[in-house]
Amino acid sequence: MRFGISARIGSKEAYELAKSALSFLEPDHEVFLEGSMAKKLGRKGMELDSMDVDVLIAIGGDGTVLRALQHTDAPVFAVNVGSLGFLTESSPDEMLYALERIVEGDYLIEERIKLKAELGDRRLADATNEVVIHTSQIAKIRHFQVFIDGELVDSVRADGMIVATPTGSTCYAMSVGSPILVPGLSAFVIVPIAPFKLSARPMVLSSDSTIEIKLYEPRKNCVVVIDGQESVKMTPKDTLRISLSEKKARFVRFGQDFYRKMKEKFGM
Repeated sequence: MRFGISARIGSKEAYELAKSALSFLEPDHEVFLEGSMAKKLGRKGMELDSMDVDVLIAIGGDGTVLRALQHTDAPVFAVNVGSLGFLTESSPDEMLYALERIVEGDYLIEERIKLKAELGDRRLADATNEVVIHTSQIAKIRHFQVFIDGELVDSVRADGMIVATPTGSTCYAMSVGSPILVPGLSAFVIVPIAPFKLSARPMVLSSDSTIEIKLYEPRKNCVVVIDGQESVKMTPKDTLRISLSEKKARFVRFGQDFYRKMKEKFGM
């Protein structure tokens, strides 16, 4: 098998786990290391986008996993070295056993939908969790217009707007009132952030829909953030268009444990 390894930068634990994974897999399997990790080990590195692998090992927290998913179409096996690790599949202690199961073919591939985001004529990175629009100035609200399939459905003043996948419904969106959508659901949820409007509520819609968000006020910019990883400026001249991506987020799993994780991580 061909493996890639990406680890959380600056984490000694992630670095040591990456070394252990490398020692376990070589020489029976081909292993590619991301640049910063390879440099520490005195080896040639490779960008995630260039890795043609069967499985990408992501060692870190949810941010490490989301970053990896922006740069690969390969299934991601995630080892938790973060504080929450809701998207991860293995603890550090279980990693080598899990890798043994992977090389033996004893695993599942779970696919989840992604968001396609376009700002004007520019395509941004796909989002596994969410696309967030928020004000570029602290304590300033903006006036947003939300269109679904070309029809204006809401006009609201708020700190921002979130469009999330079912995966992202348990993240930022949940903290501002989103319902939780089960992972296999093909749907989006739109959630206003601190809306100045009593009737403004989260809205769940089919992933067949196309969402457009515009700034209603002139000369006031916002910032578009993709999965907390990529941020770009949005001006009143821009239209943010969000739809279902043709790509999927793919995870290595050993069972279906979404509800168990909800209980463990969020105390449900």
